[in-house]
Amino acid sequence: MKIIISFLNDFLSLIYPRLCMACGKSLLNHEHNICTFCQYHLPRTNFHHEKENPISKLFWGKIMIETAASYFYFQKKGKVQRLMHQLKYKGQKEVGIYIGQLYGKELNTSKLYNTVEYIIPVPLHPNKEKKRGYNQSEMFAHGLAESMNITVDTSTLIRITATETQTKKSRFNRWENVKEVFKINNSEHLKNKHVLLVDDVITTGSTIESCVLKLQQIEGIRISVVSIAFAYN
Repeated sequence: MKIIISFLNDFLSLIYPRLCMACGKSLLNHEHNICTFCQYHLPRTNFHHEKENPISKLFWGKIMIETAASYFYFQKKGKVQRLMHQLKYKGQKEVGIYIGQLYGKELNTSKLYNTVEYIIPVPLHPNKEKKRGYNQSEMFAHGLAESMNITVDTSTLIRITATETQTKKSRFNRWENVKEVFKINNSEHLKNKHVLLVDDVITTGSTIESCVLKLQQIEGIRISVVSIAFAYN
């Protein structure tokens, strides 16, 4: 039976090749979404072991968070950008889940994240989520939750206003674009809890700031932040 299954898998791979989402090369049978070479060579930040790191410093003097980190550095025309493009625009939601599973295992080794009780993805506006078919940050959150054995909360933080893309905006315009687009709903269960707010890419941090300002209305809440990638200058 195993021989038959292996034969079928090999046959299907000829018709529908399984490709690495980072480099585009064919995956081996034991590989999923990202090839072994890319997994070892993607530009990791390792910021989850440092409370004071370049990402957490983005928010100093603006919002109160425990700490912040990203899995990878984002570089234009690099493999991480290809990963993000596959996740956001090519319908490859499974790559977000897979990255979350990998990063969740690493966060489990950090004392900065071992008290997290809920994971909250930055929400998309319902119209945008319907058009895309899913929220890429939520896919990442589900992968994290699986590895960290934590509940994903998608009902408390709500996006109430659709916004334009942030890609080509200045920091000030990014902030203006998102400062009043979120609201809090049914938050009693988050009182005095440590939550992990997650996004796909952190650039200026404006979206995260807007989310945290809303979440801080919840009594006793503690907020940490992670993302898949950090787009540094």
